[in-house]
Amino acid sequence: MCADTTRGRTALSVNLNKVALVRNTRHLGIPSVTRAAMMCLQAGAAGITVHPRPDERHIRRQDVFDLAELMRDWPDREFNIEGNPFHNLMDIARDVRARGLPLHQLTFVPDSEGQFTSDHGWSFPQDGERLRPMTAEARSLGARVSLFMDAEPGQMALARAAGADRVELYTEPYAAAWNTPHRNAQLDRFREAGQAALDAGLGLNAGHDLNRDNLTAFLSAVPGVQEVSIGHALMADALEMGYADTVADYLRCIEAAALAD
Repeated sequence: MCADTTRGRTALSVNLNKVALVRNTRHLGIPSVTRAAMMCLQAGAAGITVHPRPDERHIRRQDVFDLAELMRDWPDREFNIEGNPFHNLMDIARDVRARGLPLHQLTFVPDSEGQFTSDHGWSFPQDGERLRPMTAEARSLGARVSLFMDAEPGQMALARAAGADRVELYTEPYAAAWNTPHRNAQLDRFREAGQAALDAGLGLNAGHDLNRDNLTAFLSAVPGVQEVSIGHALMADALEMGYADTVADYLRCIEAAALAD
């Protein structure tokens, strides 16, 4: 189910944070995060993403272990854990691996502890030295390392030098420009950043505010996107369409971009 490394199919990783957020408003255990993951995987999602923040306002530590256990039954799919490596992320990753559970990718995000949502990427060269031991440890745990990055072409080679295997382009500026005259300029910016990442020897992921309206155009314009991680919009769609039909429609958007090449 994983994507081709150049212009093949892009993998869809479903972010389950908002399922956990709704569950946490009561003490009934519903909706179930693991059941949501299973239904999305059954519908064809290539992976599951979670972002366990230190305050556990949505994904909790135990959710990570429960989902990792579930992923044992899906050896052809991937489990991606996002977070700040200087907060709780690495401790969770160590525990996952100590339990012998699957962990395919760690996405390092420079969030503050109380941050509402991810809204910027790492900056180089200032973040390079402190990230290198973190990326080295993550790789020693058997995980691919992806760095959450703004669409700045000049930053990509420096991300590679810090030990990253991939970058995840922060796509909110593109999404915000979707219905404005600035859309094409943003696409050009992301195309250049994506190509710079590929030229630096990095794999390429993308995520944040991608949805069924803007996904196909993004993938058609930006070369070599191996994975998109989508949560908020996908879960909003799932409230109306259900998990299976929603995942199928996002896969349709991905397929439409592949067919346009």
